[in-house]
Amino acid sequence: MIAVLLSLQKSEPEFYTDTMIKSLCANMFGAGTETTSTTTEWAMALLLNHPEKLKKAQAEIDAAVGTSSLITPDDVPRLGYLQSIINETLRLYPAAPLLLPHESSADLRGGRLRRAPRHDAAGERVRHPPGPRGMGGPGRVQAGAVRGRRKCPGETFALRTVGLVLGSLIQCFDWDRVDGAAVDMTESGGLTIPMAVPLEAMCRPRAAMHHVLEEL
Repeated sequence: MIAVLLSLQKSEPEFYTDTMIKSLCANMFGAGTETTSTTTEWAMALLLNHPEKLKKAQAEIDAAVGTSSLITPDDVPRLGYLQSIINETLRLYPAAPLLLPHESSADLRGGRLRRAPRHDAAGERVRHPPGPRGMGGPGRVQAGAVRGRRKCPGETFALRTVGLVLGSLIQCFDWDRVDGAAVDMTESGGLTIPMAVPLEAMCRPRAAMHHVLEEL
């Protein structure tokens, strides 16, 4: 991104000034870190309110990675249940629900919008399964529904980062709610959706991971 901006500065120096490039980079890094941390916080809050799901995710990591080493970025894509937790978190609590402001580069003539039905390979119309979308259940949606030029350029890196952080927290620690009370899932306002009450939780190192944590 920086390389592209610097190349544009050579052709349009009056527009791509040093100040503008610094501002764009600051916005990009700020948006990336806030949305990633917010998504991780919501995911942990959901798991704390559904301890059986937390145990299931822990069991998946133990089976796939083991307890003799820490989860790595290469492990994240093959942890299907962990991916479902992240996707469900993004569906329920999208960290950035609003698209960034944009405008058309040319005048357009308005018309009726048409949305073609989805079809499978055999030409049959595809119907979305009814019912609630649970973690890993029927009807779950994939994260990052926005595609094309409106797609987040850091989506792949962000999802891998959330998976690694969340997976590490699940693998290394046993978690519980403070005083056994349910986590307050009230949303706050803003361009992002932070928790109205910052997450607090109790944790202790897992016995099976003591030898790994001692080596850090």
